[in-house]
Amino acid sequence: MSQNFPPFSRLFGRLVAAGLLSGAALSASAAVINISLDDDPGKLDPTQSSMIAERIVYQSIFDKLVDLDESGKIIPMLAQRWTISDDQKTYTLYLQKGVKFQDGTPFNAKAVEFNLLRGQEKASLRRNELKYIKQITVVDDSTVKLELTTPFAPFMSILTDRAGMMSSPDAVKKYGDDYVNNPVGTGPFIYKGRLKGATITLEKNPHYWQAGLPKVDGVTYKIMSDVNVAFNNLRSGQLDITNRFPYKEITNIDAGAKYTVINKPSLGFRGFYLNASKPPFDKKEVREAVDILIDRNAIAKVVYNGAVAAAHSPFSKAQFAHGEADTPPKVDLARAKALLKAAGKEAGFSFRLTLPTTPYESQVGQMIQGMLRPAGISVTLEKAELATQIEAGKAGTHEALFVGWSGRPDPDQNVYDFTVTNGSLNYSKFGTKEIDDLLQQARLESNETKRKAFYDQAMQILVKEVPYVYLNHDNVLFGISKAIKGFKLVPDGVIRTATLSK
Repeated sequence: MSQNFPPFSRLFGRLVAAGLLSGAALSASAAVINISLDDDPGKLDPTQSSMIAERIVYQSIFDKLVDLDESGKIIPMLAQRWTISDDQKTYTLYLQKGVKFQDGTPFNAKAVEFNLLRGQEKASLRRNELKYIKQITVVDDSTVKLELTTPFAPFMSILTDRAGMMSSPDAVKKYGDDYVNNPVGTGPFIYKGRLKGATITLEKNPHYWQAGLPKVDGVTYKIMSDVNVAFNNLRSGQLDITNRFPYKEITNIDAGAKYTVINKPSLGFRGFYLNASKPPFDKKEVREAVDILIDRNAIAKVVYNGAVAAAHSPFSKAQFAHGEADTPPKVDLARAKALLKAAGKEAGFSFRLTLPTTPYESQVGQMIQGMLRPAGISVTLEKAELATQIEAGKAGTHEALFVGWSGRPDPDQNVYDFTVTNGSLNYSKFGTKEIDDLLQQARLESNETKRKAFYDQAMQILVKEVPYVYLNHDNVLFGISKAIKGFKLVPDGVIRTATLSK
């Protein structure tokens, strides 16, 4: 198969010519981890991030206040320990000492204050995640106290991701708006440059605060939108890890292959919004009819070769909120027709389903067309880039919108903004006070068993109202060379590079 991606050596040459890499970084003896991304990261600033590809790159550049272990448990990182007040409203973080940003400036409590305040600014995409912080007190260089307006159970979980990533205050001030192209963190690798649409190059942080890490000289991210091209580069040894893997190849790995596949349940979900603010989906019966006509197991088998789990909720088995609601309904054409008749749509109707541009989702769309047709429902498929879909979702100009979610460790982040009235990700334009109240109570409750009870109650409503048609939970699906050592799979599905060697 011919490749549509420039050879790695040629890209390196172009980077050197552009002054983006030092000659030392390109020495043949340098140990470099090569990772493919199926999308080109946009802005290399955690406060401006909206892409999973960006989150993967960030893990190498930025440390967070806290992190996740392989079981999904929150563990220390830049905050070596923390305490929470009895009223669940005051968090005191005790920071690692002697840590420096990659520009040589100190990481301390004032840096934490700077980053959290910056994350709350109007221009920040993290503002809703950090909105409950009402007061930040720098106690001393290594202690910071955070006071919340109300108990907020997901708070520490949020700090394991972009809201908890620490940027150098000096670098942010130095570069201003151009900081998105000049990221500086405390992480294991230092950003050296990028060739837009081709590569992002990082070099080892020689002064990293975690002893013995990182284990290699650098990381190069290669942008390869075609999953098959990435796969061929993995087979040939030009790549060490791919962040996607061809579904059809999962069951075709030879015993002598020099690569393997990581195929484990993730925290995310995939499906499509139904715009409940206008016909035909302003009627609950119509939404439910669509829901019970779709055979999720057939889609999982035919399109994804079993590398997803059929779903009916935002909570995969990797989350404590997972429950009976996640069991998909059996296909029931007779009931669907009865529901349509009750809604005055006995003769059927047509609607437009806007899909991503990937071939897999196109195939899913075609299967949905076939599944709805026996009930007299005609589906027109329309492809759009993610940014276009999001704008349509915000504006409410769509009829049905196929947009998934990569998932977060705390279930609140998989359901709240999607389903509360006027939620930032509620592209269904659906809302009820009962759902709002249940999800707010789940935010206030720290006990997981009690929180799950609130989510179970909310899902009993949502599976009947169907503002969003859940189709499946993605698996984390990475291709990885057998030469790579030290890989740790974390449930958030983001590749961590500090411990990797080869």
